[in-house]
Amino acid sequence: MPKSSSKKTDRTVEELTYEEALVELEQIVSALEGEQNQLEEAIKLFERGQALAARCSILLEAAEAFRVFGEVLGQ
Repeated sequence: MPKSSSKKTDRTVEELTYEEALVELEQIVSALEGEQNQLEEAIKLFERGQALAARCSILLEAAEAFRVFGEVLGQ
């Protein structure tokens, strides 16, 4: 996963919480849908969006594994 940092926070994707990554991803989608970006900027936004989507997926998978693990221990 790319370690590109956010322009707003200068934090890498790996440092973001699920909520932070999702908010930034939503902002990128809006920017790509609504603005006339130069090709280079659009590609950078797209790549950052891919990294954010992957981060969200990883965090959701970890939360699900934690939930299942908790259920197993609770029985």
